Amino acid sequence: MRQRLAELNPVSVELRDDSALHAGHEGAKSGGGHYHLVIVSDCFQGLGTLARHRMIYAALGDMMRGPIHALAIRALTADEAESPSSQKESR
Repeated sequence: MRQRLAELNPVSVELRDDSALHAGHEGAKSGGGHYHLVIVSDCFQGLGTLARHRMIYAALGDMMRGPIHALAIRALTADEAESPSSQKESR
């Protein structure tokens, strides 16, 4: 996942595998993992949440139909990541 996300030129990528929390879930039975992603990249500048998520889905490509069952995303610019109000939202 990190390799594919590299095309977005991230300043930072935090990726957490939450699959163990979803054991027994239908998606987990088929082998798909549950992940939480916080990605900071200036390529998100001027884009809304939906456009940012679409960029991430495009970068991950076919992984979204197999190895990844669920993906929680926080996509920020560097300025947003440094903002105190943005940090409160992530807690």
